[in-house]
Amino acid sequence: MNKAKLIENITERTGIDKKAVERVIDSLEETTIAALQNSEEVTLTGFGTFSARIRSSRMGVDPRNPKQRIRMPEVKVPKFKAGKNLKEALKKSRQE
Repeated sequence: MNKAKLIENITERTGIDKKAVERVIDSLEETTIAALQNSEEVTLTGFGTFSARIRSSRMGVDPRNPKQRIRMPEVKVPKFKAGKNLKEALKKSRQE
């Protein structure tokens, strides 16, 4: 499902107009990104937790010259940990 389909589904379920739903989704995205940039966690109880972590530097292979090894720098990456409600919903859908 892409963003447009998500907005359409939320509009149908809630009866809120499309523009308002789009503004809420955009605001959620911007707020989450800002929090992760500040090394804060964003927890949506039952759904999951977004956090940022540091992936340490490591050795990699240069794609243009596979014989050459290069040092890849450490980088901040997003992480998502699923919440209880999400996990249980996926377990139920698998059993059916």
